[in-house]
Amino acid sequence: MDVMWHGGELLVAGPDTRAQVVEGADGGPWTGVRFPPGVGPAVLGVPADELTDRRVALEALWPGAEVRRLAERVAGAAEPGAVLEAVAAGRLRRGGPPEPWRAVAAELLGAGLGVAATARRLGLSERQLRRRSLAAFGYGPKTLARVLRLQRALRLIRRGRPPAEVAVLAGFADQAHLSREVRELAGEPVSRLR
Repeated sequence: MDVMWHGGELLVAGPDTRAQVVEGADGGPWTGVRFPPGVGPAVLGVPADELTDRRVALEALWPGAEVRRLAERVAGAAEPGAVLEAVAAGRLRRGGPPEPWRAVAAELLGAGLGVAATARRLGLSERQLRRRSLAAFGYGPKTLARVLRLQRALRLIRRGRPPAEVAVLAGFADQAHLSREVRELAGEPVSRLR
């Protein structure tokens, strides 16, 4: 999940289950803050699954006067991203950090542990993990695992590793599986993401 500043507007990008293509972007700068898995709801004050695959104005989630003051601060800042980070950190301090199970679940799933094993390690049933994951991450643990595996693969791709090696290291069945997942989740072939 992200809070983004573009063209004088503050927007929230919910968790994505597929690639989101921005049509008609004017080419102006984008600045934002991206939250680690499970942190966005604690900052934004709304369950993640209410924003899955959506883009909404921050004013739809926070009081309009607060958003207008923040927009003025961001517009006048030399480093707009730093302003957004400070506001997010302040909201986390006031509301308290997200429940620890979120970070543990993301770490376990991101390391390739299966859903059933992750649920057991957390002391939850698979159904409980799914229900909690929807609110925390915007989708179930299986989809979160796919997204985290893709992020692992993208880090390796950006380091110049060949696709066949990336597939093995990131936990895909083979290079074709990597290619399908990248195209489905990122909307681009592996070669374009380099």
